[in-house]
Amino acid sequence: MEKKCDIGVVGLAVMGANLALNMADCGFSVAVYNRTPEKTREFLLGSAPGKDIVAAGSLAEMAKLLVRPRKILLMVKAGKPVDDVIDTLLPLLLPGDCIIDGGNSHFADTQRRAARVESAGMLYVGCGVSGGEAGARNGPSLMPGGTAAAWPMVRPVLQKICAKAPDGTPCCDWVGPDGSGHFVKMVHNGIEYGDLQLIGESYQFLRDGLGFGAAECSEIFARWNKGELESYLIKITGDILEFQGDDGAYLVDRILDVAAQKGTGAWVAASSLDLGVPVTLIAEAVFARFLSSARDERTAAAAALKGPDRKVAGDRNLCIADLEGALFASKIVSYAQGFMLLRAASAAFSWNLDLGKIALLWRAGCIIRSGFLDRIHRAFAHDKNLSSLVIDGYFRNALAQSQDGWRKTMSAAAFAGIPMPALSAALSFYDGYRCDRLPANLLQAQRDYFGAHGYERVDGSRGKFIHTDWIGGGGTFALGSRNA
Repeated sequence: MEKKCDIGVVGLAVMGANLALNMADCGFSVAVYNRTPEKTREFLLGSAPGKDIVAAGSLAEMAKLLVRPRKILLMVKAGKPVDDVIDTLLPLLLPGDCIIDGGNSHFADTQRRAARVESAGMLYVGCGVSGGEAGARNGPSLMPGGTAAAWPMVRPVLQKICAKAPDGTPCCDWVGPDGSGHFVKMVHNGIEYGDLQLIGESYQFLRDGLGFGAAECSEIFARWNKGELESYLIKITGDILEFQGDDGAYLVDRILDVAAQKGTGAWVAASSLDLGVPVTLIAEAVFARFLSSARDERTAAAAALKGPDRKVAGDRNLCIADLEGALFASKIVSYAQGFMLLRAASAAFSWNLDLGKIALLWRAGCIIRSGFLDRIHRAFAHDKNLSSLVIDGYFRNALAQSQDGWRKTMSAAAFAGIPMPALSAALSFYDGYRCDRLPANLLQAQRDYFGAHGYERVDGSRGKFIHTDWIGGGGTFALGSRNA
């Protein structure tokens, strides 16, 4: 009798191949398939010899190779390719079999696919995977969501191959229904966008404002990584800045200042608009990448537009300390905004997300792993209805302690002409969030003046809108409850 495999992996690009190897190392027998046969042969001859991995020549053959109920992990390009594979797979599967999409799919696509696969009697999981090539091979952070009945089936595999937190806890747990797993991964990537931009702005302040070279910047980041800023991204920044090429020059100084992206940050910004959540820092991080791409325009503008010389005056050690506080405070805001978006999505889609548990999924294996994720878990464990992390005692005190240096850094950057869109967005959000009276009263009056949109009064009932005749003889008119 032919041996049956525990799980199938479709797609043998870097992530799919490394996950298959990871599964085999963890004791699972794996059937693999790639639409390009040459890719499968390269994999079998290169990395797979000696491992319990079997090649399938087609999806139909893969279905026959798997033990029932079947588990098939898709690691193909997001979008139409995922739908194409599902179209081919569904006639080959039986009720109770499970399809797992481990790609970077948009959560709305996962919602649609889950409904379709479930209606056919099968199970569907949209699983966020973070950690890149190394994470996939050695243990990624995994964020599965979808058909609840699938969790007991996929849990033994996913929790075995995932990263483990310092206390040994698997960085993988069930997130919620339909597209929730991919939404959580999307927010993870958005926070990653924010973190990277904050670090980049801090680097520019050190480089242009304070005149430090790459080696000196590396030492500063390495020192920061021993304190409250401890995180994967701070660590690798120090490593990158000290890296020298064969000619002895620091490689970072030779890299073109044009940032690429794969779209997940833009998805976060779009979702924040759809859900009405002020995820301003992540949005600015996305816009900063757009601006970096306009390099020819920036080069021309640099010659035409005058401003300060980007030199920061003052004691450099004090400036570094202030910048460290500004970066830490802004990082808190980045996470706070991300979790505010998760909270809003949970309510809008009836996902019932456990925000504290999500923080635990990111403690190892993923790109945004950092020292204060346990603090985030404790904050939501203490108050599951916490409106924002900036209100929690630990983070509130950290922001208060960093505030003076935060403001000094932003002031110094403004006077020196150093762009800091994400750091400034973080401070503006903090000040706006703690402001008990914003100028929106004037805005509502303006909207009512030119469009009769109505406004609420401070001495009236919420939801009761009135309109004033601003141009004519005066007077007000009740509009009743409306979405204005």
